[in-house]
Amino acid sequence: MEKRFYVTTPIYYVNAEPHIGHAYTTILADFLKRFYEMRGFDAFFLTGTDEHGDKIVKAAHENNATPEEYTDRISGLFKKTWNEIGIINDDFIRTTEERHKAVVREVLQKVYDKGDIYFGSYGGHYCFGCERFLTEKEMVEGKCPEHNRKPDYIEESNYFFKMSKYQKWLISYIKENPDFIRPERYKNEVLSILENEELEDLCISRPKTRLEWGIELPFDEKYVTYVWFDALINYISAIGYPDGERFKKYWPVVQHIIAKDIVKPHGIFWPTMLKAADIEPYANLNVHGYWNMEELKMSKSLGNVVRPVELMKKFGNDQIRYFFLREMTFGLDAKFSEDAVINRINYDLANDLGNLINRTFNMNKKYFDKKVPVFYQNNDAGRKELQEKFRESLNEYVQNTEDFRFSVAVEKLWEFVRSLNKYIDDFKPWQVAKENNTELLSSIMRNLLEAIYGVSVLIAPICVEACGKIWSAFGKNGGGEDFKTIDSFTLLADGALIADAEILFPRVEKEESANSLTKPEPQKKEPAESAAEGLIDIKEFLKVDIRVAKILEAEKVDGSDKLLELRIDSGLDERTIIAGIAKHYSPDQITGKKILLVANLKPATIFKRKSQGMLLAAKTQDTGELHLIIVDDAVPVGSRLG
Repeated sequence: MEKRFYVTTPIYYVNAEPHIGHAYTTILADFLKRFYEMRGFDAFFLTGTDEHGDKIVKAAHENNATPEEYTDRISGLFKKTWNEIGIINDDFIRTTEERHKAVVREVLQKVYDKGDIYFGSYGGHYCFGCERFLTEKEMVEGKCPEHNRKPDYIEESNYFFKMSKYQKWLISYIKENPDFIRPERYKNEVLSILENEELEDLCISRPKTRLEWGIELPFDEKYVTYVWFDALINYISAIGYPDGERFKKYWPVVQHIIAKDIVKPHGIFWPTMLKAADIEPYANLNVHGYWNMEELKMSKSLGNVVRPVELMKKFGNDQIRYFFLREMTFGLDAKFSEDAVINRINYDLANDLGNLINRTFNMNKKYFDKKVPVFYQNNDAGRKELQEKFRESLNEYVQNTEDFRFSVAVEKLWEFVRSLNKYIDDFKPWQVAKENNTELLSSIMRNLLEAIYGVSVLIAPICVEACGKIWSAFGKNGGGEDFKTIDSFTLLADGALIADAEILFPRVEKEESANSLTKPEPQKKEPAESAAEGLIDIKEFLKVDIRVAKILEAEKVDGSDKLLELRIDSGLDERTIIAGIAKHYSPDQITGKKILLVANLKPATIFKRKSQGMLLAAKTQDTGELHLIIVDDAVPVGSRLG
C-alpha cells in the first residue's frame, strides 16, 4: 500500500503581514513534508490565506484600498515570504478563489438540506478580533481573554449550525481516539469545554447589510458565510472535495498544525461540521504554543513582531529552521531572543556538527589525500557499536517526529553527533597515525565519513542548504534512496574524492541590543513596591539559567573525600563541574543521570580544578543528607526551566 502524508498549516488571516509565529508553523509543515518524502511517502503540503470577514474590510479601509486590492497584496506577501525562506508547499489556497467558494457553497447546501442549519435571532457578545460571539464563561472580567477588550453586544437575525446536536458524538469520538487532538493538554482543554458546558449552536452567517465581503449563502442571497464556516473548509476545498483524486488520497491521513489560540474552532467547530456533512474527521489536530518576547506573546500592537525574511537574512535559513525545531517543546510556549538563536547556532551547529565535519574532513585530507579510505573488517574500529548508536538515534528521530515531539527528535540526532566527536577523542586518529597503524586509521576515518554522510541525510529536512553542500563534497545526491540503507555504513565508494569542507555554520558574535531585529516600545515602569526582606524580583530570578544536563562521567577528586569531578552535557556544551556530593553518591550511581544545572555561574576554581556551573540538590534538615534533583529521562538535555 502506498504510504501517504498530508500536512496543513492554518490559512493565515491577511489583516497583518507574516511574522515568525506564521513562519514557525509553516517551517514545521515544510520540515514534515520533506521528512516524510525522505522516507518514501507521497506527501502533500497545503498552506494559504484566509481573506473574508469584518477585520479584512477594516484593514482594507485603513490602508485606503478595496478588500480585493488589500487581500491580493497581503496574500502575495505571504507567498513571497515563503518563497524567500525556502518553503516548498504543494498548494496555496485563497478563500477568495472560486474553487474554494464552490466547495463552501456545496457543504453549506448539504448541511442545510440535512436540516442542521436554521434561521433565528440572537443577541450576544461579539468580539471583532475573534470574529465570533463569546459565551459568558469564555470572557474574563467581561473581556475577551485573547484581545483584552470588551466585546460588542449585537442582536440580529442569522443562520445557525446545529453544533449542539453533535456534542455527545464528539465527546465519544475524542475519548475513543485519544491522540485525535495532541498534545494531551489541548485534548483535555477541548474535553473540558464539551463536558462542562452546553454547546451553543454556531452562528454561520452575517447579513449583507452589515458585511458584504464574504461567500454568499447558497440558500439566501441576503447573507454571507461566517468566516469560520468558510475558512475551515479550505482543508478539503484545496484537495478537490468531494470527488477529486487528491481528496480520496490525502484526506484520510491529514495532519493539521495550528497555534493554541484557535483550538476551539479546530477542535469543536470543524469536527462537528465534518460530521454534519458526512465527511470523516481529520486524522490529528496538532497544537503548538506561542513564541514570546519578554514574557509577552508576539504581537503587532506591541511592536515586537519579528519578520521572517529579516531573521533569515541575519542568521541563515538552516540556522533558524534548526532553532525553531530544537528550541520549542511542541505544545508549550517558548521564548524568542537573538541570544537564544545565537547559542543554538554556536553550540549545536558550529561546535557540534560543523566542528565534527571540519576536523574529520581535514584529517582525511591529511592522512588519505581527500579519498574515501578502505574499511578493514578485521580492524573495524568499533563499527558495530557506532552503527548501533546510529540506529538508535535514527529510530528515536523518526518516532519522536511522528509523535510531533520535534525538540526531542532533534536532540536524539544531536546525541549521536556529539558521540561522533567523542569517538574521535576516544580513538585519537592522530595517535594512530603516529603509530603507523594504517588499517585501524583507515577504518576510523571510514566510519566517521559514513556516519557523517548518514547524519547529513537525516537532517536534510532541517538543514536544507548545508546538507546539499555536504552531499556535494561527497559527490552524492543524498535523499530517499540512500535513506533505505542509511544504517549500513556502506554508501561511500572506496577511493572516491572528497571535496574540501567549507565552514557550514560560522559562529555568530552577540551584538548590543541596539542592533536587535526587534525594538519594542519601552514599557512604563510601575512604581516600585517596598519588597519584603529576602524576596527577589522576577527579573532577577530570570537571570538564573537553570537547564537540564546529563552527567557523562564522574570520578572522585584526588585528595578530597567530599568532591566529585563531573563531566556533563549541558545542551549548550560539554563542561566540568566540581560538586560536593562524594559522601552521598558514588560515581557509578550518578553517571548517566539527568540533573538540574545552574549554567550561567561564573567559573570557579575548586581544589585546583575549574568548575563551570553548579548542580541543584536538596538537603534533609534533620540528617543533612543531600538528594540530587533527578530529571525524568524524557526531558531533553538543554531544556531550560522557567
